Amino acid sequence: MAEEWDVRQLTADGFEHVYVELDWYDGLSAGLVDIIGVAHYFQRHDVDFSVAPENYFVWPADAASVALEREQWAIFVDWNNRFEQGTASGAQHPGIGGVHARYDELTALLSAQRHAPADAKLLRAEWRLDDGARYRADGLDVWVRWHEPTGQTGT
Repeated sequence: MAEEWDVRQLTADGFEHVYVELDWYDGLSAGLVDIIGVAHYFQRHDVDFSVAPENYFVWPADAASVALEREQWAIFVDWNNRFEQGTASGAQHPGIGGVHARYDELTALLSAQRHAPADAKLLRAEWRLDDGARYRADGLDVWVRWHEPTGQTGT
């Protein structure tokens, strides 16, 4: 995901903006994105990462969960901006737990929605980066286009 793309071209090519990152491990592992304009969670399918590293489970996210996810994301982005400016430390990261009460409350409220249900769809992700800031209030610099999975079948 090193090359940066123009947002207009990304949109024209069918890519959709990732607006919450929930986990990163050797790439974006989980988050929240629109799929054809409808909010969905996504989570890397990790049965055998070496076989199909770009396969993800996706499932719809309800409006209430999306609002709470975006609220929590805003808390993280605020911390990250302060961290990059040198006015916050890593020890103040809201995801540590016990640092930011509302962040912790949101984590508890959202934990059930963040796990792929049995009927989650398996899709393959194609990633692109735009030329904006890595973390921002409206999401990340990451865009995704979904395809039928490769390397594995079913859910």
